[in-house]
Amino acid sequence: MQRKTVRVRGVLPAIAMLTALTAGLTACTDGGGGVGTTSDAKGGANSGALAQPGKYRSLPMPCKAADSKKVKAMLPAAEGLAPEALEALYAGVADASYDADRRVGCRWSAQTQTETRLLSVDFERVVSYDRATTSDDDKAHQVYGRQLTAANLPTPGPSASPTPSGSGSGAPTPGAPGAPGATPSPAPTASTSPVTSTGPSASTSPSAPPELGSRVLDGLGDEAFLDDDLAAAGATAAQARTVRIVFRTSNVIVTVEYSVQPALPGTVPPSGETQDRARQLAQALVDRFND
Repeated sequence: MQRKTVRVRGVLPAIAMLTALTAGLTACTDGGGGVGTTSDAKGGANSGALAQPGKYRSLPMPCKAADSKKVKAMLPAAEGLAPEALEALYAGVADASYDADRRVGCRWSAQTQTETRLLSVDFERVVSYDRATTSDDDKAHQVYGRQLTAANLPTPGPSASPTPSGSGSGAPTPGAPGAPGATPSPAPTASTSPVTSTGPSASTSPSAPPELGSRVLDGLGDEAFLDDDLAAAGATAAQARTVRIVFRTSNVIVTVEYSVQPALPGTVPPSGETQDRARQLAQALVDRFND
């Protein structure tokens, strides 16, 4: 009986240990499901911490994205052009693309006896590869910013003036009107009028208002700028004007480039009309993305 008792006592602890191990294994098995849930929870937490993806996951067909009526207005066809050639002209030619969800474009060309007009649209969908710190929109903003810098546009904001303004916050400059000891300025005379009317900028001239220069645009997508470039005049070459509008809507950057090249030297394409048509097409593209 003693031997049996000893054996029983030896077996019971072993059974208890085995039971504990089994319970531990069961807990580990349950813990495995918990890890999946925790992993999911962690994944959810990480997903919440990750920057949001961009609004757009694909790009439109470039040649069909542009408003056909506006394209025709921008590209007048030569008289007597055959219907097949006319259709091909306004159909455009798609740029080669290795990833139609990342970058696509289309080009048009129209030539008459008096001028040649070129038009192109380009769509780039920007994707951030570091979503832990940068969203697609933020990455697109960075890409847009580099293009804005490359355009050499003046920094938005008030520019420095060589003469003090009455609205300035500082004290009057010595010698300026109203400052102590200032000498009264003589009244304007006819001889001083030409100097006043021919300032360093053509912005004072009714034919060249300041809004026709290269500039940042408001109300076009999330951010936009316009670059107006007039080629230098030559003895035999006509001056070509190229207007480029770049705008960003969420994680997509769109570029509209419109060029007018007169056939004869001495002809300068009008800035206002060229810019207006390019901007109308850009606005139509913004509306298409917003639909």
